[in-house]
Amino acid sequence: MLALSRKANESIIIGNDIEITILEVKGEQVKVGIKAPKSVPVYREEVYMQIKEANKEAASDTVQANLKDLFK
Repeated sequence: MLALSRKANESIIIGNDIEITILEVKGEQVKVGIKAPKSVPVYREEVYMQIKEANKEAASDTVQANLKDLFK
């Protein structure tokens, strides 16, 4: 992991087309702005983990249903 220090209104660039800007620092809270192409999904970690878990459950249910159909 790369750790960087940034102040408000300072940015970092990832690749050629993703820019992360520190918008505001207030106490222990930091507001971050992200500019990225629409083709690059950007999620909060907890939302990403929910999506990942839902996909895993859906795939598992589909595999089980297909196996039941196969062995009928």
